[in-house]
Amino acid sequence: MSTKRTKQYKPSKEQLALFPDISGNTINGLGETNKRRPRPIYWLEAKKLVHGDLQDYFYKQNEKLQPYRAEMTKDAIKLGIFSESAHAELVSVADKRVEDAPENWTSRLKEFALNNEADVVGITHLVEEWVFEGFEVQGKLLIVLGVAMNNKETLKKPDFTKEEMAKSVDETARQYNRVERAANALADWIRGQGWHADSLGSPLTDAVLKIPAAINAGLGQLGKHGSLINDKYGAAFRLSIVATDLPLIEDSPRDIGVDDFCTRCKLCTDICPTDAIFSEKQMVRGDVKWFVDFDKCIPYFNDTVSCGMCYAACPWSMPGVAPKLTSKMLRRRKRHGSSTSLG
Repeated sequence: MSTKRTKQYKPSKEQLALFPDISGNTINGLGETNKRRPRPIYWLEAKKLVHGDLQDYFYKQNEKLQPYRAEMTKDAIKLGIFSESAHAELVSVADKRVEDAPENWTSRLKEFALNNEADVVGITHLVEEWVFEGFEVQGKLLIVLGVAMNNKETLKKPDFTKEEMAKSVDETARQYNRVERAANALADWIRGQGWHADSLGSPLTDAVLKIPAAINAGLGQLGKHGSLINDKYGAAFRLSIVATDLPLIEDSPRDIGVDDFCTRCKLCTDICPTDAIFSEKQMVRGDVKWFVDFDKCIPYFNDTVSCGMCYAACPWSMPGVAPKLTSKMLRRRKRHGSSTSLG
């Protein structure tokens, strides 16, 4: 299957009229050389967002898709995207605090997470520049959980049907629900030991940027398409976070060869219907990193109710490929003596 875009997407006049005067790339910090906290741009109440009218347009498109969707959850909220079970209220922190060594807590915690819907888990410390403006985080450590998506059910081509799009949206919803349930279960387990924990698992705007935390926690590296690439599950991946004060041992970032690969690969840039994926890294809030043009991406994202073709077409996301690619890229690195960035 060719990944070349069949035609350049053009947003409707209706949607273009909803764009504010300020660029989403400006809000996201494109070109800024100083580090700062990120600013919310989507997934809050529309009245709190500069791009709130565009977000409302997204939800209207989602309403139109409902007749084509096969797996609506019984107690669905947010127009059928997220289930009530994923948003369960956390238990109270137990009065008696259980004490144990950090290495024991870490082992027990990871075992619990992996037995309760998480596919991968990593631990890192909180960095202030990851916290959105207007939000605060209680807890110095972040536990990052990840779940793999079914790559067969995500969009991989520009000429899709309504049924295929609905199937992809259902899979996205299913895995967001799963990863939030995993975060809630882990937060409840920690609270049951007498330690504070908050679940930051929602796909809506939570307090912390998930991808930088996941990179620091050793779960992968940033791909050219702006998504995390994991060495087992590739880029078809969803994340959640639990913030806590439980004493744990942190994981370290890992170089799995993503930069070496993405620098040469053009699959995601070729398939993107809006030409939103930069071929070179950009300066963003004081860091040089892969970046996706918000203003180009968001209209198509809205019209498809979450596109995802870039990470679905990514070679790392093909079943069983990521471990082989990791091994291949690191062997090549060893032979040629090159190095890459973890971000």
